[in-house]
Amino acid sequence: MAKSDKESVGDKNISAVEEALSKTEKYIEKNQKIIMYVIGAIVVVVGGYMLFKKFYLEPKEEEAQKQMFWAERYFEKDSLDLALNGDGNNIGFLEVIDEYGMTKASNLAHYYAGMCLLKKGQYEEAIDQLEDFDSDDQLVAPMATGAIGDAYMELGDNDKALKQYMEAADMNNNQFSTPFFLMKAGWTYEVMGNYDEALKLYERIRTDYYKSVEWREIDKYITRAKALSSSKE
Repeated sequence: MAKSDKESVGDKNISAVEEALSKTEKYIEKNQKIIMYVIGAIVVVVGGYMLFKKFYLEPKEEEAQKQMFWAERYFEKDSLDLALNGDGNNIGFLEVIDEYGMTKASNLAHYYAGMCLLKKGQYEEAIDQLEDFDSDDQLVAPMATGAIGDAYMELGDNDKALKQYMEAADMNNNQFSTPFFLMKAGWTYEVMGNYDEALKLYERIRTDYYKSVEWREIDKYITRAKALSSSKE
């Protein structure tokens, strides 16, 4: 390409940029008030949230954690009613949920309350609480999901229990929660009479999770699943 041609293309590009800038300037000038209102609204929202977080949410969080202290102690001692409802002087998990709904402590209280209700045999209420718990913790999140499976299993809904166990197993691949819930899923398949699928899960544990507690006795479950599968044929 000749030098003059290059300069011509360059001039055209510069003209295009200048034209675009000119249009932008005209748009800003024409809509200046609207743009200022939008910017002002964003500043107000962001500033308001920062003030809300600093002067309301953070103190509320600190207060909620203090209030939940005794409920957690009662939970550790397996004093489920006291953990749930308090002791008259200190509140329980259910009141923490009601009083401190926007806090992390309230979210954690859903987990504790769900586990308490599961142990008490109140399975539907346990499911409600555990489903309200939200966490990305690599161990607690699978435990909550698997506990929902336990509740469905107790209610006789094997399909939903199985779904929860498999979800819990796949949430975070590790040598603790994954084989633990794969084993529960295998047992559920056995209850449902699907021994071949149970066998697949047991063999997966033997192959992939040799550091787990479940691996130590997995051979006997594999043998049993094979025998039960053969007896069905």
